[in-house]
Amino acid sequence: MERVVDGGEGEGISLATVVRFVDIAVDALAAAREEVDALNVFPVPDGDTGTNMYLTVVAARDAVREVQEGPDCTREAVLGAFARGALLGARGNSGVILSEMLGATARRIAAAAPDERNGLVLAEALTQAAAASHAAVGEPVEGTMLTVLAAAARAAEARAAQGARSSEVLTAAAAAAREALARTPEQLEALARAGVVDAGGRGLSVILDAAETVLTGRRPVPVTSPLGARAIPVPHREPGIDLSPDGPAYEVMYLLHIEHPADAADAAARADADAAAALRRRLGTLGDSVVVVGGDGLWNVHVHTDDVGAAIEAGLVMGRPHRIRVTHFADQAARSGGAAAPAPSLSGRRVVAVAAGPGLAALFEEAGAIVVRGGPGRRPSTGELLEAITGCGAREVVVLPNDEPTVRAAQAAAGTAEADHGASGLRVAVIQTHAQVQGLAAVAVHEPGRGFDHDVTEMTATARHVRHGAVTIAARQAMTMAGPCEPGDALGVVAGDFAVVGDDLASVAATVLERLLAAGGELVTIVSGAVEGLDSAALAERARAEVEQRYPHVDVVVYDGGQERYPLLMSVE
Repeated sequence: MERVVDGGEGEGISLATVVRFVDIAVDALAAAREEVDALNVFPVPDGDTGTNMYLTVVAARDAVREVQEGPDCTREAVLGAFARGALLGARGNSGVILSEMLGATARRIAAAAPDERNGLVLAEALTQAAAASHAAVGEPVEGTMLTVLAAAARAAEARAAQGARSSEVLTAAAAAAREALARTPEQLEALARAGVVDAGGRGLSVILDAAETVLTGRRPVPVTSPLGARAIPVPHREPGIDLSPDGPAYEVMYLLHIEHPADAADAAARADADAAAALRRRLGTLGDSVVVVGGDGLWNVHVHTDDVGAAIEAGLVMGRPHRIRVTHFADQAARSGGAAAPAPSLSGRRVVAVAAGPGLAALFEEAGAIVVRGGPGRRPSTGELLEAITGCGAREVVVLPNDEPTVRAAQAAAGTAEADHGASGLRVAVIQTHAQVQGLAAVAVHEPGRGFDHDVTEMTATARHVRHGAVTIAARQAMTMAGPCEPGDALGVVAGDFAVVGDDLASVAATVLERLLAAGGELVTIVSGAVEGLDSAALAERARAEVEQRYPHVDVVVYDGGQERYPLLMSVE
């Protein structure tokens, strides 16, 4: 394992360290997800804590990658995106609490002065994360992830007070978390009865171990579970003990926008905090497991309740709820193995395609695909792709990401969907399409009547044989494969790389097409975009005329894709 050096104790925690942590944490939670799900007996034994924490961190990572591809890839921008991504993508009780922990940590690191010691910054970040998450929970309970983080924060503060380096501070914090995790059955009767440690605490320990790995290169030895380190723990039932849900019947989650005058920032922040506190109190009268996290007018709300309507109405009093999600615990517990229940009926095959514009969405829908909106600047989260996969009702699903950064999110969604719905026979295949035009080619040869593996093979082969390119306009000064570019320059993209720099979009488009056709081809596809100040349709027609004049044996089709940033997308088959 390569160690990431954080630039010394007075130079701030580097961007590389932050990005490396995000990737390591996602991989670590992916590996531990099934184990953590199996530990889940409190507050509701619904078997999804590991999945929820994993998807929350995946959402944060996806947001970070969006910023990495943009013009403002600073450490502060990445940390801000990390916090907001976790907040927007948080799932379940554990995910919402985790999002507040991650957000508070990111905010303290972003606010650090250049001359502050990294070890002290990390210790204070953990302390602030522990305080913020504790305050966000309506009725905090000992023996949970709150307890584990509090122990980690205390150990970190103690080592930082001794002048320890950041790697030493995190090592102490991660060790304290593992020790606190092992004690959770002594603090929470439900865990002791089931013979397990706390699921959320275990997930948090995985994350702290990932942070330690980033700074030291070492992989900590995990705490031994009650059933052995290598076995996936299964809660045991003592005679007369029922681990099935006996509290509220529903989990309700939503995002809540609270609007305040833009010219009164301080007053708005106080009003925000007051509204969140009032909402926690109101939800506390309706159920339990109340968590309200966020800030700056955007909050993530979670409650377990029997009165779904009242829980949503409580949000309406404060602001505008959206992305409302309601889960019936009895159904969820049955799916996780708590009770016998028939698997949902799945049949047929569907394609899920990410579309970067309304015209492209229409093309995919005409081909029978379920469309998830995406594209540069608004790529879909793993959660959105997961909902499309599991919500389509198909037993076999083919996913077309149509964008290289979205491939990993699609793979995470596919893996989660198969793990959660394996009893129903769900199969998901992700075809690694890196461009919209590859997705169009793949969906054109999709044939539901043939075998799943055969269909996936044909679609994959077709997509791989597509040579693709695009033209766009440089947003900033940069060095490309074709040399330096300045803001406003015309850029030609070939196979994902900036390969042409010029001052005229039509000329650059002609050069890109010439390179794509250098190895021959029978069909050219041109997709016009929607870029402010440009007549993309006219540009597409000029490109069509160029091909028809120079390559009379090649067929040309032109579509209105409506994608942003790229006036033209092009491909050769």
